Amino acid sequence: MKYIRLYSGDDGQSHFEELSMDWIDAAIGKISQPFNISDAMFGYVEDVPEISWHNPPCRQYIILLKGSMEIEVGSGISQVFNEGDVLLAEDTVGQGHITRPASEGPRHYLALPLKN
Repeated sequence: MKYIRLYSGDDGQSHFEELSMDWIDAAIGKISQPFNISDAMFGYVEDVPEISWHNPPCRQYIILLKGSMEIEVGSGISQVFNEGDVLLAEDTVGQGHITRPASEGPRHYLALPLKN
């Protein structure tokens, strides 16, 4: 499984990096290594046209449950995230990113903040 890491570079800009999940054998199928998370949260964003430059409040996994969103970084590169996609948002410093809807209606997500 691939997922996208959104991180702050030395240039103060956010960047995308595609990563692959490492799997280990389990009693049924395969699982990832455990992640040390704090409180998991569900959330949704109403049909807002754009959320201007911002940073996530902490390093966190975002799993899109309903709808689609587009994220743009400072270089102008954007990526669309659809239902089931996983984003590791780590661009907690610097310029941040822009978030836009890529589907109609609210977008529902699961946020899994990582402990340091």
